[in-house]
Formats: sequence, structure tokens, C-alpha cells
Amino acid sequence: MKEEKTMSEGHMRIRSWEEFKRLVREKKPRSIVFILEQNGFSPNKELTILRLIMLYERRYYIFLDSPKGEALRETGIPLHSDRNGILHLDEDEVKTILKEQFKEEKIDVFSFWTA
Repeated sequence: MKEEKTMSEGHMRIRSWEEFKRLVREKKPRSIVFILEQNGFSPNKELTILRLIMLYERRYYIFLDSPKGEALRETGIPLHSDRNGILHLDEDEVKTILKEQFKEEKIDVFSFWTA
């Protein structure tokens, strides 16, 4: 027998950084997770997409941020160039910025790949 999902299960895509921050403050999760992803629209497939995931009461809240110029469009996290001029996000810097952003909420910030 298939188990039915309740309204609190599944995932919800969050469209703005301000809304994601509001939800973190409102729901007070113990942690958030981030993933640095390849930009599929770029010929070099740089790691310039940021996915933030917050789990709260069996629902995933997911926010995506993409590049605009030399920073991410919503969060403003800076992009860096490697010696070949290919842009990328610095994992440690992203973690530090997110921890600073949510320091009052006292939540842990983890990279999906290095947690």
C-alpha cells in the first residue's frame, strides 16, 4: 500500500534570497546544507551555481542562486577566477559567508560534499 504524502512532506522551491532568510529565521532549523553546482548554460561548466537546502518538518526548502557578473545574483557571494580565467565559487568562503549571515540563528552550515 502506498503511503500518502502530507502537506508538510516533499520540497518547496524558494525564489528569493530574502524569502529563504526569512524562512530560516522563522523555522529555526538546526542546520542548512549548500551545494556548489556546475553552470549548465556555460561552455566551461564552472562551479558557479549555489543550491541551499533547509530541512524542516519533513520538507526540503531549496534556493538556487546563479551568477551575474563576478558575484551571485541574489546572495552577492563573489566569484573567483582560476589561472585559466574560469570562474568558480570558493567552498570555504561560501560556508563562512553563510555562517555569518545566520549567526544569530546559531545554525550549522554544511557543504553537501564535505560534511
